[in-house]
Amino acid sequence: MQAGFTMEPHFGTRFVRPSPEDEHRNIQVLLAGASLELSTRDPAEIDACAGVLEPGTAVYISMPPGQTYHGTVALATRLRRAGFYPVPHVAARRIASRDALDEYLARAVGEAGVDSALVIGGDSDRPSGPFDSSRTLLETGLFQRHGVVRIGVAGYPEGHPKIAATALETALAAKKSLARRAGLDLQVVTQFCFESEPVLVWAAKMKGHGLPVRVGLSGPASLPRLLRFAALCGIGNSVRALKARPRVITRLLVEAGPEEVVRDIARRSASPIAGVHFFCFGGLIRTARWLRAVREGRFELTGDGSFRVGAA
Repeated sequence: MQAGFTMEPHFGTRFVRPSPEDEHRNIQVLLAGASLELSTRDPAEIDACAGVLEPGTAVYISMPPGQTYHGTVALATRLRRAGFYPVPHVAARRIASRDALDEYLARAVGEAGVDSALVIGGDSDRPSGPFDSSRTLLETGLFQRHGVVRIGVAGYPEGHPKIAATALETALAAKKSLARRAGLDLQVVTQFCFESEPVLVWAAKMKGHGLPVRVGLSGPASLPRLLRFAALCGIGNSVRALKARPRVITRLLVEAGPEEVVRDIARRSASPIAGVHFFCFGGLIRTARWLRAVREGRFELTGDGSFRVGAA
């Protein structure tokens, strides 16, 4: 056996644990193309990230209740001017009409140079218009007509609190078939998780379907904020696992970062992950600074399977 490596179980097999040097490098490689999600309506935070995030970083723009697509287009334009790659959410249940979708996409492309979007159903109980799912949006043909051909759809490694697993699988298969016919480049962006195992197993399944997966993780944030968003999003299994691990709770109260999950995914060099997507519950700038420190190698591995950011 090569020095510096050990063997341990992985999905019923045995794999070589990388050396600390390789682990350090693998973490940086995993996060090299990470995207972030803007969950604030404060445009000043975008400007603050201009000198922190790498130019061209993909920044997704969430569409929470009360935010109109006009506001989303304004944020996308500001992101583009700051040197980033804006990826707006298009939430089916918050689009009032086909004409509204047409205008939204036309403005996003014309004013912000958008060619990629995350197309989701949205959490509203009642649709605002004729669209009740991401599939019904894609069926309009308006995305490819406007040149928005890179499409992300939602994935749920731990299931959806309101939709059965079989229904999710059927819907994803339909979207995959539709995207192939329409010439759309489809990828899956998952809901965030606090554990690596469920998402790795689920991503391996998606790889079998030929779909790239961008794994959703929470950026640095306070524990109460993480648990609140997890409850809202129905991340039950991860929350239960988190609460059952006092050591992790203690670490999150201080550092509130995704280091342990990131390290575990990076350790599995053969994992079927196309990239990582950070939900910035603690703010875009906080996650941007954390990500920059990792990319610059300013972190050290720790003996508990995590790593510490900010080390010299």
